[in-house]
Amino acid sequence: MQVRVKRIGYEAESVNSYELVAPGGGDLVPFTAGCHIDLHLPNGMIRSYSLVNDQSERKRYIVAVNRDAEGRGGSRLIHDTVRVGDIMTISHPRNNFVLQENAAHSVLIAGGIGITPLLSMIRRLEGLGRSWQLFYAARTRFAAAFLDELHALRPGGHQNLHVTFDHAPLGRKLDLAAIVEGAPAEAHLYCCGPVSMLEAFEAATTGRPADRVHVEYFKAKEKPAAEGGFEVRLARSGRTITVQPGKTILNALLDAGIAANYACAEGVCGTCETRVIEGIPDHRDQFLSKEERAANKTMMICCSGSRSPTLVLDL
Repeated sequence: MQVRVKRIGYEAESVNSYELVAPGGGDLVPFTAGCHIDLHLPNGMIRSYSLVNDQSERKRYIVAVNRDAEGRGGSRLIHDTVRVGDIMTISHPRNNFVLQENAAHSVLIAGGIGITPLLSMIRRLEGLGRSWQLFYAARTRFAAAFLDELHALRPGGHQNLHVTFDHAPLGRKLDLAAIVEGAPAEAHLYCCGPVSMLEAFEAATTGRPADRVHVEYFKAKEKPAAEGGFEVRLARSGRTITVQPGKTILNALLDAGIAANYACAEGVCGTCETRVIEGIPDHRDQFLSKEERAANKTMMICCSGSRSPTLVLDL
């Protein structure tokens, strides 16, 4: 769908927020805390960004974009070219990072721009009157987005909000092991941030029930499978595509003129998830759980390959 950029705001060093509204006014498609949308950029890139505003709002979406100097260019393009009044094409909201609203207590851990989906969750938890804690790490105070909004949720400060600045004098990193150990047994734990933080979080929560541990990756932690040397049979179209060395399955399909859904191309957003009919995928994504990977019922064709000579996909 199309939206208009109504407002661009400064949120922190290198972080801008973008308020998006329907071009003709009126309501947008409803969303829930943790949702993201895909922005379709003029150069053909598609990038996913979390919605940070309250899910009760119907007339706007707000996303925050960190200008990533080490990224693939999408965030730089948005910062450099998107202006107030522009019309943009976006996807409908999708939620791969669902808030468990009935949890007795929620512990939320954010690193840098990973605060974005958690901010929407906190707004929802506040609206429901639910118990929560936020542990938020940023490089410096100037790099921490939405600090004022977080403090405004509970004016005067409170024990629920813990902010640390890694690169500040006497700064320290979050002690994830201690945070997890101190969380109530019935709590749901959420983490979004850089790959190193997420890996440490997953290690710290290995003893917790899997259905109470929730992560969202913004970046892949391993390279896509591009070894090639196998065939992909498309069950619906009847075509067989050879995946050559140096190509991902997605690359091979697009080169063959086959339309395939995708966005991040890193196995993070879940847009390209495809049902596996036969064969054994070589999973490289950050979207599927360990149990889902082991079941081999679906795969992310943007980054995963094949351990068998042939894969049969529901395409």
